[in-house]
Formats: sequence, C-alpha cells, structure tokens
Amino acid sequence: MDNPAQERIFPGMKHDSDILIVGGGLNGPALGLALAQAGLTVTVIDALDEKLRRNAAFDGRAYALALASARLLANIGIWDRVADQAQPILDIRVSDGRAGEGPAPFFLHFDHAEIEEGPMGHMLEDRFLRRALLQAMADTPGLTRLSGQAVTAQQAGPGGATVTLADGRTLAGRLLVGCDGRGSGTARRAGIRRTGWGYGQTALVAAIEHDLPHHGTAHQFFMPPGPLAILPLPGNVSSIVWSESDTTARQFAALSDADFMEVLRPRFGSFLGAIRLRGRRYSYPLSLSIANSFVAERLALVGDAAHGMHPIAGQGLNAGLRDIAALTQVLDESRRRGEDIGSAPVLARYQQWRRFDTATLALATDMTNKLFSNDNPVLRLGRDLGMGAVNALPVLRRALIREAAGLTGELPALMR
Repeated sequence: MDNPAQERIFPGMKHDSDILIVGGGLNGPALGLALAQAGLTVTVIDALDEKLRRNAAFDGRAYALALASARLLANIGIWDRVADQAQPILDIRVSDGRAGEGPAPFFLHFDHAEIEEGPMGHMLEDRFLRRALLQAMADTPGLTRLSGQAVTAQQAGPGGATVTLADGRTLAGRLLVGCDGRGSGTARRAGIRRTGWGYGQTALVAAIEHDLPHHGTAHQFFMPPGPLAILPLPGNVSSIVWSESDTTARQFAALSDADFMEVLRPRFGSFLGAIRLRGRRYSYPLSLSIANSFVAERLALVGDAAHGMHPIAGQGLNAGLRDIAALTQVLDESRRRGEDIGSAPVLARYQQWRRFDTATLALATDMTNKLFSNDNPVLRLGRDLGMGAVNALPVLRRALIREAAGLTGELPALMR
C-alpha cells in the first residue's frame, strides 16, 4: 500500500496510544486523566498552544459543578488542586418576574442542608480548572499531550483509528474520542450529523462585584426574554449568565461598560447592594443540538461534541463530565474482560448509557426555557403556582435537590 496511514488501520497495526483524544479544553484533559489512571495509554491532541491555555487571566467565566462532578474531579486528582478557589453552592432560589418589578411571590428554594452529602455543588472559575488539568496531565504517566496541533484527517478500520496532524505526522490508536466542541471536526469527518435548533436568545456573561455577601446562594430569575442566573464566586463576586433575545443582546453587548450596568441593575435588583462590573464581558448564541450518534467505527464523542444545551440549569459541563465517567468505566471494564476497547459492542454500551439520559436532560432544559421565557399570563400563573406547590412539598423538593447535585440515575463509579 502506498499510504502509510491506510496501512496502519488494519489488524496487527502498531498503536501509538490506546486512546487518541482530540480536544484540549476541559473534557479532553479530564477524560485523558481518567483513562490514564485506569491503566490505558492516552494522547490528548490540542489545537491551541499550551501558553494560551495556561496564561488565562480572570475573565468572569465560571462553571456550576454539581456534587457528582466534584466527586469525579476528586477521583482523578483535580479537586485538591482547585478546592481553595471553589465557592460552595449552599442554596438555590428560583423565581419568576419582570425587569424592575422584582420576583413573583411564589418561588423555589433549595437548601443543601436537606441532603446528607453536603453542598449541592461548587462554582469554579474556568482559569483555575484549566490550569489544574494542565498540571495534572504533566504529572500523569501514560498520558501524552500534543500542543498546538490541529487534526486534518482521520481514518478508522478493523485495527484501530489514525489521525493526521497539521505537521504531517500520523498517530494510531485503538479508539479515537472527539472532545472538540459543538463544531466537532472529529464528528464531521466521521459523517455524524447533529439535530437541534436555535432559541433566538444570546447569553451575556460577566462577573459582578457587590457590596453585600451572597452567602453561597445561586439565583435563577426568569424574565420573559430569558433567565438571569446569578452564581456565587469566592468573596463578594458573582458570575452572571443573562439570556436575552438576539436583537436585544446585540444592543446590550455593544454598550459601554457603564451603560451595560445601567440596563443590568433593574434586572439584577438591589438584594446584594451596589454592583460593579469586574473584568470583560462575553456573549454567545444559545441553541440545542445533539449528535445523531455518540459513536461510529472506532470513535466516541464526549461533551459538547456529543450534545449542547441551554445553560438554564448549568448542566453543560456536568453532562460532559458524566460522559467521561461513563466512557471510562465502559472502557476499563471491557479491557479487564479482554475485549477490544474500540469494538462496536463496547462503544454501543457507552451510547446506550449516555445518549438517552443526555437527550432527556436537553429536552427538559428546552421545555423549561420555553415555559418560562414568555409573558403569557396563563403560563405565568401556572408556573408560579407550580413553583409554590413544589416548594411546599419536602419530598419533591428534596428529589429536585438531588437532581441538581447530579446524584440521580445510574451514577458511574467515578461519581460515587
């Protein structure tokens, strides 16, 4: 055969690593650490230069990590590196209303004291999590990280999968995993399409300083154009994720910082005292999309490469981390049984475990957004009475708290 890469995907081929992971953001490194610690050899291929990943300054971006996700990070050796920078989420308050009018009288209140496991989750800034993952990868035997290398082609066959890098090198592995985001080139090259739709909403993201303490309380305030999430960070600082219609969001994003704060204040309210912008502002369009398959020949998709959902419940990264825990368990168990870890039956177990749960979560966030992002008086009355009723039922409220903490369903071992 004239093509060396073609030769290497047949039985008997030599593998550079058991697993090739494309994507160096959050999910790719976390998966690489989990698999390497399970005894598999891994190569993580990152299109960005390591200096760009490592030198991130404060920019207000943060994640609401459910309790189950924090457990995974602890089990792969990350949590001890970031715990001091994390803010426990002790309470969640969900309310409905209009800008400048304050919340409706009925609301949901979730108190972490209602479950035995501890805080429902933690807020953690993007910069701290990325740096911890980079440091851990450098310290982990069996894990190789390639920085500043884009994948330009891939092939799959009975013996494994190969990728071609921008510098012309080819790498071979038993399995290729796409952790390269919603626009996943890995999925596209495998012929996997996505199903979904846009919301006509854009999220405005920033960090806000305030005079009064937040006491570890996260707020979700639903307004007709979209929800405003106010999420506690260490100190008197909160991260906001503010969803507005695309047209309005473009207008607000174009404002000066001072004018932006003027339109935010009546929506934010005065419950945390005077507020000030801290750092830069960001915006990104909101949509729902799910890969039509999470697997293909010698390939699996994880995180945003497999699914993207509305940030209304802060479940995007949590869903990706659950993918990681599930795929790691499936591959580890199959290896211990002597199976081919990249074979179709093994990958089918991963898909069966994750695709239905992910689709259910995505549709639940979709329905919640549609139910609350409107000003229909009948729907307003129904949802407000519904929140009041749920808040008055301890059993149901506790079930929702456990759901928010990521403790429901079939938990993979890394999340127990």
